[in-house]
Amino acid sequence: MKIIGFNASPRKDGNTAWTINKILEGAQAKGAGTEIFHLNELNIKPCQGCLGCKKGNKGCVINDDMQKLYGEIERAAALILGTPVYMGQMSAQAKTFVDRWFARISPRFSPHFNEKNIVNKKMILVFTQGNPNAEMFREYFDYTKKMFELLEFDVKDVHVIAGMRNTPAHERKDLAAAMKEAGSSLV
Repeated sequence: MKIIGFNASPRKDGNTAWTINKILEGAQAKGAGTEIFHLNELNIKPCQGCLGCKKGNKGCVINDDMQKLYGEIERAAALILGTPVYMGQMSAQAKTFVDRWFARISPRFSPHFNEKNIVNKKMILVFTQGNPNAEMFREYFDYTKKMFELLEFDVKDVHVIAGMRNTPAHERKDLAAAMKEAGSSLV
């Protein structure tokens, strides 16, 4: 079983990456193979709305690092998408990445290339934010969970880790254990 984490923070060693890595550690402890991708280091262009992906069965026509990630997503049993909260929603890196899934999912929120095995996967969403009020953007977190469920992902949990300005993730002893438990529950 392979579990993949996607860090949508521009910081490779920040709170979001640390949290994803703890989830992956929990999965590794149960025997899963894991990998993390730092989206900010990859060349992922925004969706161009050209609909080239819907003509035939070649998928997305943009030749960038997303081509590799499609294959990784297809082979994974579970996905973790972690993003800092910027302006009340996911980061630009996360949004660009998620928009490119359009090539594998139809615009009516039903699988377009189900034989490609991109849907029906377990997923954990992680939102990290500086604001200490974890409920401040709850509507957006619920919306994002619902969007992935409509796309036929099995969203196991949504973790909102607030107050990052005051106490970074690595200083929270209870957080490491909770994230490892989340990872082990995916296996």
